[in-house]
Amino acid sequence: MQERKVKVGIAQVAVLTDNDPMVEKQKNIELYTQRVRELAKEGAQIICLQELFAAHYFCDVEDYHNFAFAESIPEGPTTQHFMALAKELGVVIVCSMFEKRAEGLYHNTTAVIDADGSYLGKYRKMHIPDDPGYYEKFYFTPGDLGYKVFKTKFARIGVLICWDQWYPEASRITALKGAEILFYPTAIGWAMDQDSDTNKEQYQAWQIIQRSHSVANGVPVVSVNRTGIEGDMQFWGGSFITNAFGRLLYQAPHFDECIHVQDINLAESDSYRRHWPYLRDRRIDSYAPITKRYLDED
Repeated sequence: MQERKVKVGIAQVAVLTDNDPMVEKQKNIELYTQRVRELAKEGAQIICLQELFAAHYFCDVEDYHNFAFAESIPEGPTTQHFMALAKELGVVIVCSMFEKRAEGLYHNTTAVIDADGSYLGKYRKMHIPDDPGYYEKFYFTPGDLGYKVFKTKFARIGVLICWDQWYPEASRITALKGAEILFYPTAIGWAMDQDSDTNKEQYQAWQIIQRSHSVANGVPVVSVNRTGIEGDMQFWGGSFITNAFGRLLYQAPHFDECIHVQDINLAESDSYRRHWPYLRDRRIDSYAPITKRYLDED
């Protein structure tokens, strides 16, 4: 098997906070700029930032003041900043932000920037949670761009965001559209008053479901989470990277910040798909019921 390697960089960071949203954004943009530079220096070619990296996880409360964190994409200053940085360093950047689309219309969005600094497009988070500590429906309209694949200098990548992780339909469609790697910018954690057995169970489920997307689709998965304590939440870190059959290539610690560059061999996908031909054996003629909310008995 002839190798086709790409170096993927991830940064697991505890975000910085400030009473002024604009100061907070600037602090985190500067912090992440430094991490991107460090990853590029270590040879990273595609670098993924964690979900909503430029701010604390403000969705733990419903507060109109938090809309101040939003900006337009790609015209806004954050996209423009990372476009310039990508061009300078010759790296692809997967950049997760709070998008202001229009007055009163907002999305949880990731911009993809190619290694020459060009803006390739955006993916808007499709599945929006509404749970204690994760009141995202207050802030975000569900995505309306569908599932997206971006042809970057180094690989064709698919981007899904956090809550999208739990839906095999999303990963399947993105893989069927030609994604060679699935990226998941993420912000997920444990309630501070939760017991350790529940914490362990939740993390294992989170990792298992994403590794299963890798196995089912024959593509590597890169999941980038934040760490640190914010409000009543301990973000559980544990960012990880798999090969094209779900094998862990790297797992970050839960409580520490870290950066990591991982070699991924894209040529493995063809080998795994030939030996485990799930795509060949799909019974697409039988899958129409999946479009129903629930299959009630007659």
